[in-house]
Amino acid sequence: MKVSIFGLGYVGAVSLACLSRDGHEVIGVDIDAAKLALITAGKTPVVEEGMVEMMALAAASGRVAVTTDAQRAVLDSEISLVCVGTPSAANGSQDQGAILRLAEEMGSAIAGKSTPHIVVFRSTLVPGTVEEVLRPIIETKSGKKDGEGFFLCFQPEFLREGSSIRDYDKPPFTVVGANHSFPAERLRELFGKLPCRFIETSVRSAEMMKYCCNNFHALKITFANETARLCDALGVDAFEVMDLVCQDTQLNISTAYLRPGFAFGGSCLPKDLRATTYLAKIHDVEVPMLGGIMQSNRHHLDLALHKLLALGKRKIGFVGLSFKSGTDDLRESPLVTLAEQLIGKGMRLAIYDPEVHLASLLGANRSFIEKHLPHIGQMMRAEIEDVIAESEVLVIGLSGPEVADRLASLCRPEQVLLDLVRLPDPAVIPARVEGLCW
Repeated sequence: MKVSIFGLGYVGAVSLACLSRDGHEVIGVDIDAAKLALITAGKTPVVEEGMVEMMALAAASGRVAVTTDAQRAVLDSEISLVCVGTPSAANGSQDQGAILRLAEEMGSAIAGKSTPHIVVFRSTLVPGTVEEVLRPIIETKSGKKDGEGFFLCFQPEFLREGSSIRDYDKPPFTVVGANHSFPAERLRELFGKLPCRFIETSVRSAEMMKYCCNNFHALKITFANETARLCDALGVDAFEVMDLVCQDTQLNISTAYLRPGFAFGGSCLPKDLRATTYLAKIHDVEVPMLGGIMQSNRHHLDLALHKLLALGKRKIGFVGLSFKSGTDDLRESPLVTLAEQLIGKGMRLAIYDPEVHLASLLGANRSFIEKHLPHIGQMMRAEIEDVIAESEVLVIGLSGPEVADRLASLCRPEQVLLDLVRLPDPAVIPARVEGLCW
């Protein structure tokens, strides 16, 4: 293909060299004349393993041209990969100055093309930027519409400095955010031979996923470092501990727990987080990330409370009370805390949980519920039908086909459901279904 690449930093320069190696005609575009001179001479503008040899081959191939003329690059290519920088502004926001100026130039260039041009943004962008900021600029300047005269996509890159060529050739996956099938298929032709899954998604999801990935990487590094600081204070080998943690690929290094839902609770996580942060405190070790987890968890619970209070209804039914489905453990269940707060606000509650039988609760579990919901016996119902019948609002804390079937057949149009578990098919439920944050 004929590909133009805007921005010849790490991502752009490596992409130029690799695409040229793979047989494509590439036009490199940058405002820095020194970078262009280096590439023309077969030299690399970035210090990166393998780039010296790759750039020499690229220059010798005859498939690489460079220019400062954005309009000429658009006219002479089918696809443009935008890799310009989006650094932080002084207030922490994203400085989009360069990409906004480029959008105007590309729009003007697209105005003169007789064939649709594909613009693929690879720069990290705040979610919504492509559709709400860049698309209107390009449409105005080109006089054409996205999906007709041109196509906009977002394709996050996963190149790490120091191993970017290896990462280009063996990425974890290729993610393309596109609103039309044509550009997605063209990008599949361009990148589909890479040994990974090619995944199509929405533009906004692709934009947000890039931020999510980087934040997760930062979170993992911080977790390991906070663990190391505490281990050092306790005389424990931090490398041995983290190696053991990573051996668990069922819960630790896995998809487990990485789904949006309600706040966590139960007999382990809250108490062990408190014990860890207290241990760090008495050893004068700062662990702000670990120390912020419980506060963040409380914010998630507060979100549910605020949503329920905003409805202005007094009769509230709970489907589920334990801290997760399939158990009768009520200790530090966020649903118990939510129920306690609602009672304090004067709400009338009805509760159904098939696993919770008050007569069989023992020990710490029984003590916890007697302390937080002393009159729970008056609120419990033996059947879910009873809770649905007497409630204006239903809080759904249980998942499963039986619950979903009952809600679909028994709910009324005037009822509101606060879904804390992400019901599988909310459209079949007659009531108004609101997710917690989805």
